[in-house]
Amino acid sequence: MAKDKKGKSEGKKAKKEEKKAKQAKKGEKKEKVKASKANDSDAEDVDLDEVLAEFAKKQEQFLKVTETPCEPPRCRASATFIASPANDNELFLFGGEYFNGALATFFNDLYVYMINRDEWRLITSPNTPLPRSGHAWCRGGNAGGIYLFGGEFSSPKQGTFYHYNDFWRFEPSNREWTRIEGKGKSPPARSGHRMVYYKNYIVMFGGFQDTSQQTKYLGDLWLYDTQNYVWYNPALPLATQKPDARSSFSFLPHEGGAVLYGGYSRVKTTVTGKQMKGGGQAQRNILKPMVHQDCFFLRIIQPPADSPPNTSPTVRWERRKKPVNSPNPPRAGATMTYHKGRGIMFGGVHDVEESEEGIESEFFNGLFAWNIERNRYFPLTLRKPRANQQRKAQGEGRGGRRGRGQANEDELLRNLAALQTGKSLADVDDMVVDSRKDEPDESEQRAKEVLMEFPHPRFNAQLAVQDDVFYIYGGTFEKGDREFTFDEMYAIDLGKLDGVKQIFSREPENWLGSEDGDSEDDDGSDEDDEDDEDEDEEGDIKMTDEKPLHTESARKSKRAASISTDDASTFDDTPDDTTTATSVDDNMPHPRPFESRRDFFQRTTNEWQEVLMTALRWKGVQPETLSVKEIKTRAFEMSEEKWWDSREEITALEDEQEASGIGEVITLADKGEGAGGGAGRRR
Repeated sequence: MAKDKKGKSEGKKAKKEEKKAKQAKKGEKKEKVKASKANDSDAEDVDLDEVLAEFAKKQEQFLKVTETPCEPPRCRASATFIASPANDNELFLFGGEYFNGALATFFNDLYVYMINRDEWRLITSPNTPLPRSGHAWCRGGNAGGIYLFGGEFSSPKQGTFYHYNDFWRFEPSNREWTRIEGKGKSPPARSGHRMVYYKNYIVMFGGFQDTSQQTKYLGDLWLYDTQNYVWYNPALPLATQKPDARSSFSFLPHEGGAVLYGGYSRVKTTVTGKQMKGGGQAQRNILKPMVHQDCFFLRIIQPPADSPPNTSPTVRWERRKKPVNSPNPPRAGATMTYHKGRGIMFGGVHDVEESEEGIESEFFNGLFAWNIERNRYFPLTLRKPRANQQRKAQGEGRGGRRGRGQANEDELLRNLAALQTGKSLADVDDMVVDSRKDEPDESEQRAKEVLMEFPHPRFNAQLAVQDDVFYIYGGTFEKGDREFTFDEMYAIDLGKLDGVKQIFSREPENWLGSEDGDSEDDDGSDEDDEDDEDEDEEGDIKMTDEKPLHTESARKSKRAASISTDDASTFDDTPDDTTTATSVDDNMPHPRPFESRRDFFQRTTNEWQEVLMTALRWKGVQPETLSVKEIKTRAFEMSEEKWWDSREEITALEDEQEASGIGEVITLADKGEGAGGGAGRRR
């Protein structure tokens, strides 16, 4: 009997192990299928919560803050770049994204550039914010540190994305991140906004949100009190002018508050058939790009000392005249940084719409100083060194302090050699001494290359000023349907303006998207000419001397259009998992987190009407016997019932997303025809 029991127990163990092995193989197979679907499908059935949860797990592996020397950061755009408020030899770079024509990669790595050592260091921390681009940060003013808010994140193929509404403080001295949980109401999620400091306040304005219908530009003002840890959304005086909603504007500190200039948005306008391609008499509402050129002063008055706790400061927008000598033509993406009472602006792009298919664009590399008090722009130009200055520099190289030190060292070596060989000190001058042992390596002797022209035209470059030196990092340039993200960094001494020092420069990575003008001729044209053209495009694009005019491609707009047409069937045939969503077994439209009943019905009205008509036909009722109003009313009742049935599930998802600082998840396939116009780099 004992043997039988033993044999049975061993048999059970073997079956359990076999079952575990089968389950493991099955799990691996599912993962492979899931991965292959994600790679092959343009619709991109990706759960963003799973992606970010994986990022969070990786962050937890860092048990403490570490700082290690590294190569310059990987190529990226829409990052944040700032001079350290605690150390004159440090610059910080955080986040950003890189798009190679096919996939978008988002970053949450933090780098510090040690100016005096010409060295990059990578900082890792267990509580670093999640990957993002389009966020904003600024110095903390009286509170010290650096404050960061918002940004956006998307799936690799940009089928879904969302905005953050989390708020962080970074301490430069110990490299620590701290997430701030403010009291009361806080700003909604956004990207493309700007932040600036004023005494013990962090001031934030503007930006944009992507809804299922369109890109919504924001014009709300928020102040964060760093002493009382509360956000204020101050009420503005009645009948006063205020800036229109916008993003990507310049926002600079001022002793009385802050100054705002420019920005970008898309405004609704009506065009006739004559203005559209093909003519005709029809009218249509479109979203037209607008580059703002107005200027406002934000006056901030702190509450009196005897005011009750958490009293909001008094604020007022005051419209200023348009700045004198502002860059012409007006340009978007002309980023600006603050330096001693003025804004330093570089680059930008000017778009001229010609047709619905494309936009011709002109890119710039001009450098301007905007004097805030005088409200006047001044162009900054490089000063070529004079001939006598060059000779003086060369003379200092031979007889300056370093030159005299080297001569004294050589003389001492010759005297020592004479004593060792027994020769007279009178013969010292005839001796040749090899002092190369003490010379640094050739790599240490090699100075940074200094250019006497500004870097290649671009827009949305990251800028910072530290110790009167102006730094330019990255930026974007477009050529046809191709998008170049510059992988380089430069420095300009604002006092001397004696050249552009190249900190580092690397070739742009390979572009995997479509390219205009690269299609081969069917009749077999000269292959050598085609190769030459390809080499020019793949190589150093700095060779162009003229100001280029190229067709702009707003990649997110095109992505939205391609999903809504070519890939619509893919989205219809699969559950909507891209809403952080839950699996839907009834094949009915499913509400999304933070989506109201009205928004849910607007997004899914066609689907509910089809469901209703199908149900009526099954019951033997012809839908044609009902009026349009009756069909819409019944469809709304069905969607409302579904919305309420899903409340418990959706509320749980909303709580999870709010805990992670995540706003509304958006699927670009749902965006309307005009929605995509606000997307892309101009945002």
